[in-house]
Amino acid sequence: MAAATQITTGKVRFSYNNLFTPRAAQEGAQEKYSTTLLIPKSDKATVKKIKAAMDAAKAAYLQKHSGKKLPANLKSTLHDGDGERPNGGEFGPECKGCYVITVSSNNKPVLVYADKTPITEPTELYSGCYGRAIINFYVYDTNGNKGISAGLNGIMKLEDGEPLAGGVVTDSDWDDDWEDEDGDDDLLG
Repeated sequence: MAAATQITTGKVRFSYNNLFTPRAAQEGAQEKYSTTLLIPKSDKATVKKIKAAMDAAKAAYLQKHSGKKLPANLKSTLHDGDGERPNGGEFGPECKGCYVITVSSNNKPVLVYADKTPITEPTELYSGCYGRAIINFYVYDTNGNKGISAGLNGIMKLEDGEPLAGGVVTDSDWDDDWEDEDGDDDLLG
């Protein structure tokens, strides 16, 4: 039985995927596997699960650290995609109508297709595809910096979607009527 702090989401969209190779969020930081989940606000069941898991994480922290208190305005990894980023900038258009949550792990998450067979090809999990995620909420208290975040345990790809960045090259992209001509150095003047 999973802990009350762990949930499996409904169908979400993945963005900023670092699922096969860990990456540091900033220079000198620990490298982690990560993704950003775009959770449709219409998915009331997942939103309800998230709120319950966050409450369970707070309760677990307070039980483990008796005498400590959590601030009323506890930092959170869950954000409103129609609002502002924590740094004050705007979320991208893909975040509109969604809750946005970035999740990470020190360990490589389980990556599977809907039939639960492993995903071994990094190009299969690109920013823009859809799936479900298993995440585990926890309270952090680092150097007086308190907040609630979520660890990434697993990803299940459900379907392809419009790539959010970088694009995908298809065979037809090469069919642009290009003709190579020997000695054509006009570009360099």
